[in-house]
Amino acid sequence: MRIFLTGGAGCLGSNLTERFLGQGHEVLILDNFSTGKREIFPDQLPAGLVIKEGSVEDLGLVVSLMEKFQPSHVIHAAAAYKDPDDWATDASVNVIGSINVARAAEKNGVQRLVNLQTALCYGRPDEVPIPITAPVRPFTSYGVSKTAGEMYMMQSSVPTVSLRLANVTGPRLAIGPIPTFYQRLKAGKGCFCSDTVRDFLDIQDFFGVIDRVLQADAPVGVYNISTGEGRTIKDVFDAVVAHLGIEPVGDVPIVPPGDDDVPAVVLDPSETTARLGWQARYDFKATMARMLAWYDQHGIDAIYSHLKAPATEQTGDAR
Repeated sequence: MRIFLTGGAGCLGSNLTERFLGQGHEVLILDNFSTGKREIFPDQLPAGLVIKEGSVEDLGLVVSLMEKFQPSHVIHAAAAYKDPDDWATDASVNVIGSINVARAAEKNGVQRLVNLQTALCYGRPDEVPIPITAPVRPFTSYGVSKTAGEMYMMQSSVPTVSLRLANVTGPRLAIGPIPTFYQRLKAGKGCFCSDTVRDFLDIQDFFGVIDRVLQADAPVGVYNISTGEGRTIKDVFDAVVAHLGIEPVGDVPIVPPGDDDVPAVVLDPSETTARLGWQARYDFKATMARMLAWYDQHGIDAIYSHLKAPATEQTGDAR
């Protein structure tokens, strides 16, 4: 395959790149390095990999790159999420950028388009686990813009799949409670846990569903990608504490979710299993062990969040 990958220097994108190159595919990455890092790739790029700095907001650039590269497949992983109050950037990248990618894919005869979507598209759901038939009603800038982008992409004439993802864990993960707890606890800093529930998916299980949806016979549409198992943020905290072998002083504070947060986001993958024949293989314990072992070896150099910073900073944001 010849794969055009937006956001290829981010966590998911970079892991996909390494996997695709190992499988003998050719990859063209487009990334503006807002959150992704160019330095994760060697100066001398491996055979089959091309990296272009730029944004999906630039329709001319997206079109010209596809015209020259002639991808067979497109994976759209680029997204803006760093500043919850920067609505304009979120809309420009996540909506206009998605439209640009979809339109360029149409013009260049792409065989299949895969969009990576956030589970926050469901907003505050009526039921948990959240079925794929649940209404989408996001309420944050990130969720609203990503959902609008998904809706445009699903109108493309290219066979399109959109994956609504649980919290995928894997090398270079730099968002969410796992790296936050690890970094702060290693530094002897305090933490707090939001009173929320999330689902966590191992990168290998994510690879499995990507392999499936890239196949020509895979049905198109929108899918929930999750283990279907919810875990509290306190469960995450306890797992990191146990891994590091430390004893925190006193009980970790449990705080209500912020106004921009959701009490429980756990996706129901049953329809995905029925239609794609895919299901997660790694449970929470194995997923956490693999993620934390990676941090032991490689460390953490940056943490991002799509949530607003809490009013009180001294315990650290671990939502």
